[in-house]
Amino acid sequence: MSLTVRVIAADKTVWDSAAEEVILPSTTGQLGILSGHAPLLSALDVGVMRVRPGKDWVSIALMGGFVEVENDEVIILVNGAERGDAIDREEARSTLSAAQTRLDQSEQSEDKQERYEAQRDFKRARARLQASGEVVKI
Repeated sequence: MSLTVRVIAADKTVWDSAAEEVILPSTTGQLGILSGHAPLLSALDVGVMRVRPGKDWVSIALMGGFVEVENDEVIILVNGAERGDAIDREEARSTLSAAQTRLDQSEQSEDKQERYEAQRDFKRARARLQASGEVVKI
């Protein structure tokens, strides 16, 4: 028995297929979903979702949102999402480097909004690079 998994962003459906297993970045830690999972509603953090439609795993960068699980159906509504195999790894490395620099500079600032935006941008850049298959040691 398998799960029906849908990842829906405002501008597109990123994933709509059956899967054997899903691992999600919830706001309280990693959340694993298998067939027969109890009904669940949870907030999602920025991070990498891993879905296993067969033997191999597919990575998807999620930009925060919510997941609902019921009757082997997993509906994931997100602010943004991008499949790892569609991410340009070199561009993602560059974006993460720039985000790290901005984050380091913002730590000196007293502007809370600037620090928040730098942290958000860093988490998004890190998730994209991780989803692309890169091991990130930051």
